[in-house]
Amino acid sequence: KERIRRDGIVKPGNVLKVDSFLNHQMDVALFQEIGKEFYRLFGDCGVTKILTIEASGIGIACVTAQFFHCPVIFAKKKDKEYRGDVYTSQVESFTHGKVYDIIVAKEFLLPTDRV
Repeated sequence: KERIRRDGIVKPGNVLKVDSFLNHQMDVALFQEIGKEFYRLFGDCGVTKILTIEASGIGIACVTAQFFHCPVIFAKKKDKEYRGDVYTSQVESFTHGKVYDIIVAKEFLLPTDRV
């Protein structure tokens, strides 16, 4: 909260810009503290995979996964050439004002996984 208050910038439309420490430039020490906090909150839940989207969450997910000792999966924007069995969903980018189809290959996210 402190970092968002100090370095976050609210743009028109109430869009919070965190480019200086999360998106464009990444503060890995901050990511480590976020990962520790996720582990403190969810470390006893049996997490087997960390799932994020192909965007700003990848860095935090990777650092967090080190605490959980598990792989990271990221949902990708749908690729017309991708062939295979996938989970699909849609997400809205507030930054770009678009809705994207995203996919995760079922081979990487099993029914036995805890995400």
